[in-house]
Amino acid sequence: MTADLERSETLAAAPRRIEALDAARGLALIAMATYHFTWDFEFFGYLEPGTATHGWLKIYARGIASSFLFLAGFSLVLAHYPAIRVRSFAKRLAVIVAAALAITIATAIAVPEGMIFFGILHAIAAGSLIGLAFVRLPPLVTLAAAAAAIALPNLYRSEIFDAPALLFVGLSQHLPRSNDYVPLLPWIGALLIGIAVARLALSRGWLTRLAQIPGGPGWLRLAGRHSLIVYLLHQPVLIAVVYVISIIAPPQKPDPIQSYLASCENACLAEGSPAAICNRFCACTLDRLQQQSLLAPLQSGAILPDKDERIVELARECSAISQ
Repeated sequence: MTADLERSETLAAAPRRIEALDAARGLALIAMATYHFTWDFEFFGYLEPGTATHGWLKIYARGIASSFLFLAGFSLVLAHYPAIRVRSFAKRLAVIVAAALAITIATAIAVPEGMIFFGILHAIAAGSLIGLAFVRLPPLVTLAAAAAAIALPNLYRSEIFDAPALLFVGLSQHLPRSNDYVPLLPWIGALLIGIAVARLALSRGWLTRLAQIPGGPGWLRLAGRHSLIVYLLHQPVLIAVVYVISIIAPPQKPDPIQSYLASCENACLAEGSPAAICNRFCACTLDRLQQQSLLAPLQSGAILPDKDERIVELARECSAISQ
């Protein structure tokens, strides 16, 4: 019976490339670019610190990441069900891993304080490898695993996972600083949902109808087919655009005290600390920085917060006081 089901699902597959999926990837890329454009304007000082990581933009970013992972899981089934094409999978995985490592190296050089050590590409690579184990499982089993992956970080966290080597899991007590942090939990849940939906679509013949849906403009489909290249190139282009804008119309210089407090509180909140504790901690560190004439060199980048012993010590003292 299992063999008959697999044969029927294979026959139910779309007879040609599903252009709607390419268009969906293209739309996800556009959404990602608009979000990163906001981040770039914040980086150059046109927007308040934390604008891109709070409020509706935070929800927007999570929706974008979920869409990429869902599409990765859906595509995994189309490419490797009922039989896994080992050579094809290994080649694709190697390309994604190489791109992910390139981003890690580039961000370690350009923005070491926000280095991307496990971003969306890292999550897609690791999630695809794990997803292979679910491609042939019943969709309900995969959906149950997805629900568990999404729920677990809300139910259990431990300082054990604060170790740098385990931060990719997503169960740490304190969130690390990174410009793109997409740990396996809960994010692999979106990829597993994509796998389950693709299996259901295969078994019910939905892919044939999906293949008949117009894919939209050719440029959108082209971007979706080459999503990795677009992903790697879009940020340098956007940063160059904002840089040119900053030369033509420089942003107003923010008040250094308000700028520090906003940046400190946003970073503190991002680590999961309560707002009241973050307020006390940042006010305390501001006082100490001003007393020691360290605020200006800290904000200019002349000293790095995790390298200067004076900053580390005052942060430790204020952390104890603010609890």
